[in-house]
Amino acid sequence: MRRTFAAIACIILITGVLSGFKEEPGSTPYVFPKLIFFPQMPVSVENPVTVEGAELGRYLFYDPILSDDSTMSCGSCHKQEFAFSDAPNAFSKGHDGKLTARNTMPLFNLAWCKEYFWDGRASSIENQIFEPVRSHDEMNLSWDQAAARINRNDFYKSKFRLAFGEQSIDSVLISKAIAQFLRTMISATSRYDSLGMSLITFTKDEADGYVLMNDMTKGDCLHCHTTDADALGTTNNFSNNGLDAFTDAHQCKDIGRGKVSGALRDYGRFRIPSLRNIALTAPYMHDGRFKTLEEVLDFYSEGVKMNATIDSKIGSAPHGGVHLTPEEKRKVIVFLNTLTDHAFVSDPKFANPTRK
Repeated sequence: MRRTFAAIACIILITGVLSGFKEEPGSTPYVFPKLIFFPQMPVSVENPVTVEGAELGRYLFYDPILSDDSTMSCGSCHKQEFAFSDAPNAFSKGHDGKLTARNTMPLFNLAWCKEYFWDGRASSIENQIFEPVRSHDEMNLSWDQAAARINRNDFYKSKFRLAFGEQSIDSVLISKAIAQFLRTMISATSRYDSLGMSLITFTKDEADGYVLMNDMTKGDCLHCHTTDADALGTTNNFSNNGLDAFTDAHQCKDIGRGKVSGALRDYGRFRIPSLRNIALTAPYMHDGRFKTLEEVLDFYSEGVKMNATIDSKIGSAPHGGVHLTPEEKRKVIVFLNTLTDHAFVSDPKFANPTRK
């Protein structure tokens, strides 16, 4: 009898040990790179990133299965070589050739954002993903149709099972997978980052440009673009930077953040983009009005316009701008080029995979 119990106990023990080697759905935590001079990265408790989930999200990001006529994907308007912007287009072409209302923002370091889109109308990466798929001007597919397509696809059914177990595949789960991939898209290996790690030294022009950027009596960029305080290159806040003149907020051409908040003070305010990879993402501003960095520097130097909701931090606005010399503008652009992350825009783990 004792031998029988011992044998049973041994079988139970062996079974338990072997079961520990079975791969659980989404069981491989994604290991993020160690970052220097970045704020601590917020981690989603509701949607932790796993290797399996991020891989699934990458396939979905590049798959036209999520568009009405199966010709467009997220990657159609977010191209890796342009830091996942749609450069050189001011506006992106969506369903039936319709143009988007605003310039397509680049995609990187999204985990640090609090709100998404130019006006901040989405409060999470997952919520942001819902809009372009169902938008009539973009992919024009209902989420019920999207989920039905995925549920009929053996490749994706297998991938979802590996990443999420037996959970029902619906719009929420699809957005979670794509969001996991987007959170892995971290840009942190530019020349600017190498300087922070003491791997290189700046040239004189690069160093001068950095000083000009962060000198409050010169470029005065530091209030919005944090190259002096942390490596994100943005405060991720909203600002009206004086693109247009108006004496009444209701005269604003695009009310931006005001449409979300309903507050007049937010009319004409837009999310402050990161300066990272800025040399790759032309044209610039929410409406793509500036084709080059030179035009952007000319605007901040001589073209800032006073208006009813202009950001109070733009102290040079009453004078039309910061009035940099041509040589100072050139040096600022030399510095901005150090923010280009060539490794990020060529990293194969963010590239279009081939569905088998």
